[in-house]
Amino acid sequence: MDILLTNDDGIDAVGIRALYDALESVGDVTVMAPKVDQSAVGRQLSQNVELTEHELGYAVQGTPTDCVVAALGAMDFDPDIVVSGCNRGANLGEYVLGRSGTVSAAVEAAFFGVPAIAASVYFPAGDITFQEFTPQPEHFSEATRAVRYLIEHAFGAGVFDDADYLNVNAPLPPEEGHADMEITHPSHVYEMDAENERGTVTIRDRIWEMMAEGSVPDPQGSDRRAVVEGRVSVSPLTAPHTTTRHEALDGLAEAYDG
Repeated sequence: MDILLTNDDGIDAVGIRALYDALESVGDVTVMAPKVDQSAVGRQLSQNVELTEHELGYAVQGTPTDCVVAALGAMDFDPDIVVSGCNRGANLGEYVLGRSGTVSAAVEAAFFGVPAIAASVYFPAGDITFQEFTPQPEHFSEATRAVRYLIEHAFGAGVFDDADYLNVNAPLPPEEGHADMEITHPSHVYEMDAENERGTVTIRDRIWEMMAEGSVPDPQGSDRRAVVEGRVSVSPLTAPHTTTRHEALDGLAEAYDG
């Protein structure tokens, strides 16, 4: 198994090292990851990027999407799967998919026709802010365990016959045993808002506050509900921008006076 590993937290992040260590026994792991943190850049693409050698592989002065395109387009890598993560923070909900650099790397791989897994860990808010929290390798153990399991079994089970990529979100490890796994769909719940105070607009994602309280309005079967309740969420997804026939729009096109 040839594995291309990337992320959006940067090549020196704890999460990508934890995933690298977990996957070394599964296959030949090559890392091509951003040189510095590129969180929440979505599918942003650069025109030119600099590559430097790193003990894990290559550091890229660019985005996660740059890493995938560079690896598959310029470096002649031919991986069986692309893995992105483990992200420091969950990537949950339909509205987050296009925003996340972690997920965007998996989407880019899908357009190349390579199966992919995006992996993230939910860190509940506590007495300190998310930015102040320093994760340790053990915090990623449920995510790395799930990714390894999926890589070992998903191909044989035909998972990637229908799914282009899997969005995996894991909770922190429980005190005893391991978290269960649930196949989910991205939540449709959207709780973004903004406040304008003297010309400064503060943008807030209220979902994080709800998750900290354990009171998310997401239904059973959704990714966010699974993670808040302590399960590993696996959402099988396809590359975006699919189209369907739309009779109302067909009618407008027919009536258009060109």
